[in-house]
Amino acid sequence: MLNPQDPTPSQYWLKNARVPQSLINPGEVPAKASKTREDLVGVDVEIKEGAIAQIIASSLQEKERETRQVFDLQSGQLWPCFVDMHTHLDKGHIWERSPNPDGTFHSAIETVLLDAERSGSAEDLYQRFEFGLKCSYAHGTKAIRTHIDSQRKDVNTRWEVFQTLQEKWQDRMVLQAVALVSLDYFLTPQGEALADKLAEIGGVLGGIPVMDSNLDSQLDRLFSIAKERHLNIDLHIDESINPANLTLPQVARAAIRHQFSDTIICGHCCSLAVQSEQDVAKTLALVKEAGIGIVSLPMCNLYLQDRQPGRTPRWRGVTLLQELKAAGIPVAVASDNCRDPFYSFGDHDVLEVLTMAVRIAHLDMPYGNWPRAVTSTPADWMNLPSIGRIGVGLPADLILFKGRSFSELLSRSQHDRVVLRQGKAIDTTLPDYAELDPLMEI
Repeated sequence: MLNPQDPTPSQYWLKNARVPQSLINPGEVPAKASKTREDLVGVDVEIKEGAIAQIIASSLQEKERETRQVFDLQSGQLWPCFVDMHTHLDKGHIWERSPNPDGTFHSAIETVLLDAERSGSAEDLYQRFEFGLKCSYAHGTKAIRTHIDSQRKDVNTRWEVFQTLQEKWQDRMVLQAVALVSLDYFLTPQGEALADKLAEIGGVLGGIPVMDSNLDSQLDRLFSIAKERHLNIDLHIDESINPANLTLPQVARAAIRHQFSDTIICGHCCSLAVQSEQDVAKTLALVKEAGIGIVSLPMCNLYLQDRQPGRTPRWRGVTLLQELKAAGIPVAVASDNCRDPFYSFGDHDVLEVLTMAVRIAHLDMPYGNWPRAVTSTPADWMNLPSIGRIGVGLPADLILFKGRSFSELLSRSQHDRVVLRQGKAIDTTLPDYAELDPLMEI
């Protein structure tokens, strides 16, 4: 198998691979390729000069290929690199110094604020942020969108660190950032200045809408600012167990009212899962009409939602992924927080995110095109047409798994995966937690 310690040939074949059909570009699935009952297509893939040169049926004889060097995957799966659509890299990896005292959402907010007041240095932020990038890269992620807390005294430091790392990692990772603020912030001159900065650096407008009498005016200003500056929008929505939280339909109505044509993403949308069928139907119709994409954060929401001392949670905290998809609304799943007061676990591994989503939300039987939820769907939202899919001419940014079926793939960690970047195997050694030890002493 390909090894980062060995020279990678400029041309070779990946033989006997299984690829989820939904991840191969339309029209490029070989006509004679075999297919499992899970829609895993048996193919051989030629890599040449860092790109995908051919995709042919695995059943073709060896003599039909111009073979120089062959690596046999033995029916293991071949995926494009992942896209992690919703993260919080500026908060990451502070659990050891700032654990959540009771695991609740309220305590998470308070603990994060206190941690920022006690640390807040650029070096601290830089090291934790890059630690997350190292983990993501080793696991096979190609593109990340992170929300950055932008309503604090250290806001300039946070964005400077992001831009520094964005430039440093540009050959390895596509990084996008969303400004995370309360929505009323955009009614202020500071909010206007933040929007100007986002337009200058290619950022995304974000925020947390809260249901009150001023929400419509706040949304109107948000969409006006976005249209004036040609900015996309990515919001935290209804992250609660309260069925009365109905900001998602208000966002949709605002988007329709403003005839907003750029990308709108709404993350979490937890309360949708505890609302009446009538409310759900109305909301889904509005969301579809508005062209909104929904991203679910299954691990973090499972951890936080319906948490009460001494009581087993009664629901899973995940939005209505199946119903949204059935309504024709694009959906994705992402990792969200990692080893911070909002979620004490995680390793920036999108395969773990998909595994948890499948188990929690029953995204199997059939798996169908759910693999797109961590690949091509978020890549489309991020305007990355060459990422998250497999097709002739695309960069050979790929992940090789030993798991031959979905059951095998999602039952083990696949820690022995091989990650290719432009056809070359990379070092997938994860960074040691000890790197962060000096930061835990505040």
